[in-house]
Amino acid sequence: MPSMENDSSNVPRAEEIKDQANEAFKAHKYGQAIELYTQAIELNSKNAVYWANRAFAHTKLEEYGSAIQDATKAIEVDPKYSKGYYRRGAAYLAMGKFKEALKDFQQVKKICPNDPDATKKLKECEKAVMKLKFEEAISVTESERHSVADSIDYHTIGKSPNSPSMRTQVALAAVAVAFVAALVVIVGAAAATKVAAIVGVALGTWWWGGSAEVEPQYSGAKIDGDVVTLDFVKKMMDDFKNQKCLHKRYAFQIVLQTREMLQAQPSLVDINVPDGSHFTVCGDVHGQFYDLINIFELNGLPSEENPYLFNGDFVDRGSFSVEVILTLFAFKCMCPSAIYLARGNHESKNMNKIYGFEGEVRSKLSETFVELFAEVFCCLPLAHVINQKVFVVHGGLFSVDGVKLSDIRAIDRFCEPPEEGLMCELLWSDPQPFPGRGPSKRGVGLSFGADVTRKFLQDNNLDLVVRSHEVKDEGYEIEHDGKLITVFSAPNYCDQMGNKGAFIRFEAPDLKPNVVTFSAVPHPDVKPMAYANHFLRMFQ
Repeated sequence: MPSMENDSSNVPRAEEIKDQANEAFKAHKYGQAIELYTQAIELNSKNAVYWANRAFAHTKLEEYGSAIQDATKAIEVDPKYSKGYYRRGAAYLAMGKFKEALKDFQQVKKICPNDPDATKKLKECEKAVMKLKFEEAISVTESERHSVADSIDYHTIGKSPNSPSMRTQVALAAVAVAFVAALVVIVGAAAATKVAAIVGVALGTWWWGGSAEVEPQYSGAKIDGDVVTLDFVKKMMDDFKNQKCLHKRYAFQIVLQTREMLQAQPSLVDINVPDGSHFTVCGDVHGQFYDLINIFELNGLPSEENPYLFNGDFVDRGSFSVEVILTLFAFKCMCPSAIYLARGNHESKNMNKIYGFEGEVRSKLSETFVELFAEVFCCLPLAHVINQKVFVVHGGLFSVDGVKLSDIRAIDRFCEPPEEGLMCELLWSDPQPFPGRGPSKRGVGLSFGADVTRKFLQDNNLDLVVRSHEVKDEGYEIEHDGKLITVFSAPNYCDQMGNKGAFIRFEAPDLKPNVVTFSAVPHPDVKPMAYANHFLRMFQ
């Protein structure tokens, strides 16, 4: 008896369902589109278009691992189908795997030699790979790396760029760059980078030396001395709402003071909420500053009496990430117990380079801040426990049973996220609706079932897991028999998903979660991903 998918009578029905899936995709209903493409594939798995289209929908949901699997299947079905390679290359690109992406775009060019779009994307990918190779060549090991933060004294920053001393600094910096470039030619990249590290720190220390005041014409928010006050934070937020910048001298102060506090925290932070008090947990904000302000309007500003935990992914994609991170850091400086901050998978160099934060920081602040934020992100704690009962983490749980809270506390987090292990899984993993564990739809971390959640809670005498990391239509989702809640706080994510945002208020002592949802608010006409990697924007 022939299988259902080989029955030619199913082909017209499969096409009808594919057309429905395409309409769902156009309406930004990507989850629904995936379900419909799946139905079409079940009727006719020999159509490469269905697999490639489903791969594209997975990409829109940031499920890059699943996108690569589907695109690979499309290629298997039809090795000459250029969109299979195109979709897989785009997914590799989104994961920062430029070398793998290059191979696929080379294949697209081979199949479509006269396609100008294929030619353009191949050239851009070749540039990205060349840049990556150059960065690898000049990189230094962790043991040789020197902290940019240790070379900066924010008290002395604020010189006018037209002052004679500043012009001298610029000239000497140029000489130093030329000197290092010459060393690369003479002694090779390996030796030159070691000298560059020493020169860079020495130059940085000297660059920020010397007494200077903030320019007289600066009318924005100012910090008087070393204490960040509520009045300053309010003024700064008002300036940000009006698209005004904060002076770099105060930005340095906020970031450096935050770094000092975060460095002193453990990888797993215990939070105590007294009886009769409340505590708010927010999910991903992703650079949506005006929605962050709306959260504070709905739920009050952070304070000792109204504390928050922001659960990672503060930056990237949204084009007001600098405003978001400086606001959160400023509240941390104002009152450390008013706001807790956890690391997300987007608090990393690789993600920031691709999804916009790095470019935005260069545009609004400076190159020095790019390195500084990268250092501070490595200081962010990985997880929090509220009143020894609620475990809060950005991503999810683990590939092995028996992980204890003490194991999380023992993680050496002061590094870029690895591609495997406990730290990686805390930042990247996702829940799944069926038991056990499975491969990650993202291509990093894993998927875990209700049984995994239940055992982790039992092993650690906990009641609930709260995590973020995923867009949800209602801003949240309760899963795993009520033992796991996903909360996502970026409504209408990337100005196209149409989702609500949410936050969770816990009241002590029972810590029953009260979910509050909200819709997106207007923002200035700066599109998401405005500062993202140029090559990636070509695929949006």
